[in-house]
Amino acid sequence: MGWWLQGGYGMWYNIALIVPPLVFVLFMVSQARRSISKLTHARSSIIASYYAVLWVVALLNLLWCLLQVWQDSPGQATAWNVLSLVTRFGMLLLEVSVLVFLLQGSYVSGWDALMHTLILSTTIASVDTIIKAIYIFGFGVPLFVDSNDTGDWQKWGFWLAYKLVFVAIYASILCLPHTKWHNRLPARPAFYNYICALFLLNTISALGCGLLASGVGIGYWIYGLTNICYHAFYPPFVYVTFLADFFQEEDLHLEDVYYSEMKDAGFFDADWD
Repeated sequence: MGWWLQGGYGMWYNIALIVPPLVFVLFMVSQARRSISKLTHARSSIIASYYAVLWVVALLNLLWCLLQVWQDSPGQATAWNVLSLVTRFGMLLLEVSVLVFLLQGSYVSGWDALMHTLILSTTIASVDTIIKAIYIFGFGVPLFVDSNDTGDWQKWGFWLAYKLVFVAIYASILCLPHTKWHNRLPARPAFYNYICALFLLNTISALGCGLLASGVGIGYWIYGLTNICYHAFYPPFVYVTFLADFFQEEDLHLEDVYYSEMKDAGFFDADWD
């Protein structure tokens, strides 16, 4: 236990990284029967799909957080890299699918929206994973192993460019309300809070990567903080933002009212087509 607590970035980092995902998975377990019952009555393929994906991602993420001390064990390097690639694939799949689905608005039907979202999200996440795998196993760049590598431009330059891509994407979405495509955006404030949070997180993470690429050690603190925020809080953040209202509705007979409100707000319009 002592080795596990002191591994990685240290005891407090490990605790901060592990406790929130563990609490969230326990919460999901405690609510599973009620949630499945509600999904069965609602018969919404979209919400059911997101709930299933969130379950898989939450479990993978918890496993990653529990085993992140593997990065200090030379004999576990390959296993750690594979686990990291699979976990990041799931996290990115969820992240991209949320954007793709919500930005489609009411232009396609519910089933078409779901299939289009899954195909596009899986393609993007797969390409992302392949690129990272080539860097790790082809070029020997330890993307997921943090050690005394301040100034390693190959590694931190990659992560800097990677984070800046997401900064640009989320910044573009924040600018969309001021363009001719503003009608495609959900009207609910929670969507913009979600985008703002991820824009800020990726911006700070890019700053940390930039400092590390330049040889500035404080970048580890910044990058580590954003790493904790993403892995510890992203799955519950998605649940609270997009699914919690549905599962908290007590009266199943009021689902039509709930969906009407969500439709007016711009969420899940496709379920009504």
